[in-house]
Amino acid sequence: MDLESAKLIGMAIAAGFGVMGPAIGIGLIGGRALEAIGRNPDASGKIVSNMILAIVFAEALGILAIVVSFIIKFV
Repeated sequence: MDLESAKLIGMAIAAGFGVMGPAIGIGLIGGRALEAIGRNPDASGKIVSNMILAIVFAEALGILAIVVSFIIKFV
């Protein structure tokens, strides 16, 4: 196996596993937020704003994983 093939495999593994965690996390965040809104509809504004903030932090980890995978490929 040459270096370019190893870089492509490393990129695929880093991107694949790197976005799996945030995807699961975003699903859990959304589900728990909907459950909380169902229990207390009056607090939906505060719940939604906190949910969006948590999704942004989780998505940042996914973007970081993709950036690292591109660094693996091009460096």
